[in-house]
Amino acid sequence: MLHSRLLTYVDEVARTGSIRKAASHLNVAASAISRQILALETELGTPIFQRLPRKLILTAAGEVLVGHIRHTLKELTRAQGKIEELKGLRRGEITVAMMSGLASNLVPGTVKQFRVSNPRVRLCLTLLTTGEDIQSAVASGEADLGIGFDFTRGSHLKVLARAAGKLGAVMAPSHPLAKRNQIRLGDCIDYPLVIADGSTVIRPYLDSAFAKASLEPLPIIETNAIEIMRHAAILDNGITFLTPFDIEFERRVGRLVYVPVRELAHETQTLMLIGHERGTSAIASVLAEMLKAMMREAAA
Repeated sequence: MLHSRLLTYVDEVARTGSIRKAASHLNVAASAISRQILALETELGTPIFQRLPRKLILTAAGEVLVGHIRHTLKELTRAQGKIEELKGLRRGEITVAMMSGLASNLVPGTVKQFRVSNPRVRLCLTLLTTGEDIQSAVASGEADLGIGFDFTRGSHLKVLARAAGKLGAVMAPSHPLAKRNQIRLGDCIDYPLVIADGSTVIRPYLDSAFAKASLEPLPIIETNAIEIMRHAAILDNGITFLTPFDIEFERRVGRLVYVPVRELAHETQTLMLIGHERGTSAIASVLAEMLKAMMREAAA
């Protein structure tokens, strides 16, 4: 098994493309890194770096080795976290993969609560574009937990919690339709529409509902960014279509309102929290329980 220090040396040289830069980042002598890498290449019987005049780049063998190294370093960090937990020190690192709308709305409050009782735990919140990306990150071990909408059934994954939310119309409190208990898609068509684009999980629901209502929306904005949908609804007197999960904070502070839409009454998105089938660390399980409580509260 390669020594962990050598793993770090090779990984840093691969990232920086320079032994000198790697030495500076790691606060060690460049000659020490160079000597260790040369010895490793001799042992392997093949170079792992191609020496160019101004940069080192990985060879094919180096690419294979660095992939193994990064996986090993990740597992080492995971093992160290579990050891620290066994010592009674609530330390370690948790990576949560999520969609961007959740990162700026539901999750921050839970993270703040978690940090109060676990100040020594490092949290990495990673924004990913699609549900497939989130599932892949959890399945590969790059993320401990994943949170997003309508995940498909994936191998090596376990659903830890789910909560349903219906799509509805979202608008500013001053909007002419904001006081209604329920509206129809036809009521929305004459106002500026901000609609999720084709890359999102929301769009198929909207396309189906508008088609059944024999309506053709002419949006002023199509986007895959929940933040843009929310801000456009606030600033442009527009209407967008989201779930209560997407606007939990804005509803609480009075910036946006959610109005049920008759044609979307049966269009439900499922917010899901997932983990690896082998389980998570003890400290990640604590965060997972807090996220479950958040999901239940937001769905209520």
